[in-house]
Amino acid sequence: MNTLRKKLHEILLQVEKPARYIGGEWNSSESIPKEGDVKIALAFPEVYEVGMSHLGLRILYGLINLRENTAAERVYAPWPDMEEKMRENGLPLFSLESTSPIREFDFLGFTFQYELTYTNVLNMLNLAGIPIKSKDRSLEDPFVIAGGPTAFNPEPMSAFIDFFVLGDGEEVILEVLDLYEQWKDAEDKNRLDFLYQVMEIPGIYVPSLYEDFYKSEGSFSKIVPLNNEVPMVVKRRIVQDLNEAYFPTRWMVPYINIVHDRIMLELFRGCTRGCRFCQAGVLYRPRRERTPEKLTDICFKAVEHSGYDEISLSSLSSSDYSNVESLIQRLQKKLHHQGISLSLPSLRIDSFSVQLAQNLQELKRSGLTFAPEAGTQRLRDVINKNVTEEDLLNTVTEAFRAGWNSIKLYFMIGLPTEQQEDLEGIAALAKKVVQRFRETVEDKGRWGRLKITVSTSTFVPKPHTPYQWEPQISLEEIKSKQAFLKERLRGRNLAYSWHEPEASLLESAICRGDRRISEVIFKAWQLGCKFDSWWEKMDYKKWQEAFSLSSLCPESFANRTFHPQEVLPWDHIDTGVSRKYLMKEHNLSREGRTTPDCRENRCQGCGVCNFEGLKDMGGSVSETTV
Repeated sequence: MNTLRKKLHEILLQVEKPARYIGGEWNSSESIPKEGDVKIALAFPEVYEVGMSHLGLRILYGLINLRENTAAERVYAPWPDMEEKMRENGLPLFSLESTSPIREFDFLGFTFQYELTYTNVLNMLNLAGIPIKSKDRSLEDPFVIAGGPTAFNPEPMSAFIDFFVLGDGEEVILEVLDLYEQWKDAEDKNRLDFLYQVMEIPGIYVPSLYEDFYKSEGSFSKIVPLNNEVPMVVKRRIVQDLNEAYFPTRWMVPYINIVHDRIMLELFRGCTRGCRFCQAGVLYRPRRERTPEKLTDICFKAVEHSGYDEISLSSLSSSDYSNVESLIQRLQKKLHHQGISLSLPSLRIDSFSVQLAQNLQELKRSGLTFAPEAGTQRLRDVINKNVTEEDLLNTVTEAFRAGWNSIKLYFMIGLPTEQQEDLEGIAALAKKVVQRFRETVEDKGRWGRLKITVSTSTFVPKPHTPYQWEPQISLEEIKSKQAFLKERLRGRNLAYSWHEPEASLLESAICRGDRRISEVIFKAWQLGCKFDSWWEKMDYKKWQEAFSLSSLCPESFANRTFHPQEVLPWDHIDTGVSRKYLMKEHNLSREGRTTPDCRENRCQGCGVCNFEGLKDMGGSVSETTV
């Protein structure tokens, strides 16, 4: 037993949930890396229960461990009680599989899902003994890389990450590992040489090879390559044939409950709905499906290898899968008698989705969730949410008739052009749903069990969306709107939940930020900030101090309107969706005009189907129908 493992055993009984740190889960990798193997630690900057629930990390973990001469292990952010014991005992951040110090790996690869996990990234680097800023690292340190949706504005974390992997990771990560395997044996090698070589792989952004400039008054001006070898624009990677892409069938089973403790079956990537606030709808275009035959094979193997009794049919809008009914029939035919249930986490607002949910939840019935997003038809048209109040009321009527007593309704506040009547419409719509239940359900014994939960998040103007130019509303406005809804959504059958205003402001400030935000994040970490996505852990006053020490304020990023001709801090990152298209959608939004689903009208001209070898996909993608 190595010294590190002995120390770990001594402290595990002193912390909450020691199973977070021991590895050895069913179907986790048991292979021992050989001398000379390329080793990557896949990191999720959140607590184990959250990180283990992330599908992308599971895909990369399984894919890399299938290869010869490479090994992937996992690491998650230690909870504060574990961190305290680690620092007391001089225990560095370690991998779950072999209890190896993270600093001994060749790569440390972070998944970026949410801006408020960034201080955890810095904390994990510090625990690992890796210099926090990339400029301070040597050949003895691993390359620190990152990917995920928030990496599409990489600048706020540019000081800490050696290079970013943009887009689908299944192909590009293998190209990076192949390149490193050749480079590591070269004589007189240095880190800069590798960065210049890896920069040539499509989808790789190396921030240290670019320089940022600012205007005289201090606002962002531009970011440009250091020399002619460096590309002006970095294009994201897209896996063209999802049906042939790797997907894990040996599903890891944790010892403790995690957030999504079930098999996740990815039906397709992409979404054709075109909601104007939605970043995922841009970043995962074009829509690519797996065939029912492929999905059935994956599903049955995953069940056989794991023993799970629940399977989630996961995608941005799962009921939009073109063969959803036949797929469910295939799966239920074999799984139903085994007591294995299926679930659809994302439902359209229509009776078809309710019928699907009814068929799926015969064994395990939970509540239904729908997302009208806005309280009036005017505002739903503005954001291109192509559903009506009648659609929602008809859908919940079907649900009530089918026996559901619990419905969750998701809305956003602070959307562009929002007016007071739009807020009033949220409360009015929720009360109409309650009234529709009473009109539909004759059994008054069920009336007391009715629960309509209204949940609101605050609009965050995300990069690469039609609303990237729009400001977020002020902190005071957020609090005022939430207070209004708290007052209006009172009642026996109503419940209201909301996203904390300060967290929304920070998310917006960071996601719209430039390289100056790196220093804010660094100072926030120095002041003790971590686990900021947990409201009980987040200290907003420390973040205010971090901004002040950096001579910045969050409002100047979050609440600012960008001019249409202004260069944005993320303009050198190309998602495949053209700026012209985003501006067209932005202008249509201002006119209150909707854009039809691109499946119904073939193509809306976003440009992604002509992006880097995807030209031939245009017909097959757009002809998919439900």
